[in-house]
Amino acid sequence: MQMRLILFDIDGTLMDSGGAGVRSLDFAFRDLFSIENAFEGIGMAGKTDYQIIKEGLAKHKVSFNGNLDAITGSYISHLKREINNTEKHIKPGIYDVLRELSFMDDVRLGLLTGNLEQGARIKLGSLGIDRYFPTGAFGSDDDDRDNLLPIAVKRAEGLCNTKIKFYNCVVVGDTPRDIYCSKPYGAKAIGVAT
Repeated sequence: MQMRLILFDIDGTLMDSGGAGVRSLDFAFRDLFSIENAFEGIGMAGKTDYQIIKEGLAKHKVSFNGNLDAITGSYISHLKREINNTEKHIKPGIYDVLRELSFMDDVRLGLLTGNLEQGARIKLGSLGIDRYFPTGAFGSDDDDRDNLLPIAVKRAEGLCNTKIKFYNCVVVGDTPRDIYCSKPYGAKAIGVAT
């Protein structure tokens, strides 16, 4: 039996955080650099959190040196609070899809997301779906989303103790970057129109 790996993006695919991520990044820049609305005008769709943070630093001419850890720490602290908002919701049909896929013996679920791992777990945990994703690859693993699929596959292989071929992987996402990151490896992609 060949194992299939289905890797989900988070924001816009599994859920909508009600703006918690953007607010938390803005609050981190406000706290650390006294910059309000630091990420206004910065496109975030499909990028890793580190890419977004580095673009914010460059936009405001703040040095990367030593700032990345402080920013991510502040971001995570704010996200823990900001995720508790009334606008947050799971996308339609996701509970049903995850439940059905979790019963399939030849399928493993994982994440392929630009979120920092800790941020991803906060977001998914707030909706009770974190348990469906024992593994994955995250923006905290590599700045470049195109490098995440091999990381996710290696981790999934370690969990299920079997080899997983790239052509047996499916990446599910809502942005062109989500879809494109599967192509260099011959994996399949499903674009969702959320």
